[in-house]
Amino acid sequence: MMEIIPAIDLIGGQCVRLTEGDFDQQTTYDSNPLEVAKRFEASGIKRLHLVDLDGARARKPVNLNVLESIAANTNLVIDFGGGLQSDEAVNQAFNAGAAQITAGSIAVREPEKVKNWLLQYGADKIIIGADFKGTNIAISAWTEESKYPLQDFMSGYLKTGAKLFICTDVSKDGKLQGPSTNTYRHLKLTLPDAQVIASGGVTTVQDLEDLQEIGVTGAIIGKAIYEGTITLKDLARFLC
Repeated sequence: MMEIIPAIDLIGGQCVRLTEGDFDQQTTYDSNPLEVAKRFEASGIKRLHLVDLDGARARKPVNLNVLESIAANTNLVIDFGGGLQSDEAVNQAFNAGAAQITAGSIAVREPEKVKNWLLQYGADKIIIGADFKGTNIAISAWTEESKYPLQDFMSGYLKTGAKLFICTDVSKDGKLQGPSTNTYRHLKLTLPDAQVIASGGVTTVQDLEDLQEIGVTGAIIGKAIYEGTITLKDLARFLC
């Protein structure tokens, strides 16, 4: 069964969404992320993708208090990302209640450090963030397409013991134009051992049905929930 994973992105402790990762294209949806998380849990959702956008800019966690509050007041399984650039930051995230952390840009820049995290914490705890544009990894806060093929990037991490990947098409993120279904289908065929979590562009229930048919491990839903193109009631059919 494909896991449904709503996203809460944080700026200034508030629940926001960006378009294509652009801080100049920001919409604030709720001033109380804990209440948003509680609504998700009340609808039967088990997982949460929590992103510290302030932390991503500061290159260190900024909104750990929000993580701690959600972890203490819900039973959601939280994966936390944003600003996790050091061993200390990863420890802080786990101590604040994260069940998993997402290694984003650092997985591209400092693979040896991330490999050490995989060894230290285990592959169930460390998710590799594979942000992409076209067929290549996206870098520089999503503004640039590298010459590093997405498939090679993931294959390399699989060889070092990683198994969980959040694959975000940054060209679609926040645009409500549908996910990169063909890319995820190709990844499932060519890298069958990778547990792919699809992210970016999920807009309709049909998108979720298509992703479930492909066999992805999970689907992250952000703006679609906040804009109402997918309702929490719509998600009931996908929840165990």
